Amino acid sequence: MALKSTIYKAAVQVADMDRNVYANHTLTLALHPSETEERLMVRVLAHALLADEHEGADALMAAKGLSDADEPDLWQHDLSGQLLQWVEVGQPDDRRLAKACGRASRVSVFAYASSVPVWWAALRGKVTRLSNLSVWQLPATQSLALATLAQRSMQLQVTVQDGLVWVADGQQSIDLQPTALWPESR
Repeated sequence: MALKSTIYKAAVQVADMDRNVYANHTLTLALHPSETEERLMVRVLAHALLADEHEGADALMAAKGLSDADEPDLWQHDLSGQLLQWVEVGQPDDRRLAKACGRASRVSVFAYASSVPVWWAALRGKVTRLSNLSVWQLPATQSLALATLAQRSMQLQVTVQDGLVWVADGQQSIDLQPTALWPESR
């Protein structure tokens, strides 16, 4: 018998002063049997940092990610069905990123874990032609701290100001500082 995903629910209040986005999002997340809570929470963070203030047919939404090799972790389509945004969490290879950049207007990667510098050193020279790609690194200590907020039912507040991110659940607050790896001019 195959293992089933565990369902998590998150009510996320976003106050992103850098983008002037203030929104409430209700997320239903499936934790794949092979996925960690750390990865799940980085997905929640990616959603909070990239989603617009509106929800609906053209909102940033969860895709099949780990369950389907042809889909990202998050994506956004416009009302005509065109793929606007493709979001990967983890350390995808250059072929997957090239394919995503060919399909979507914007591709974002949120890499985490202590192995990111090794992954990025091998990938960096291969993505220079991908003009619609953004790669962010979340330091391993910060992503592990973020994982401590994971609960089956969560109410999170995400505040963004001057590139710094605070994620709180009413009991504790985690300070995060995602670093732009690509493009390098940020």
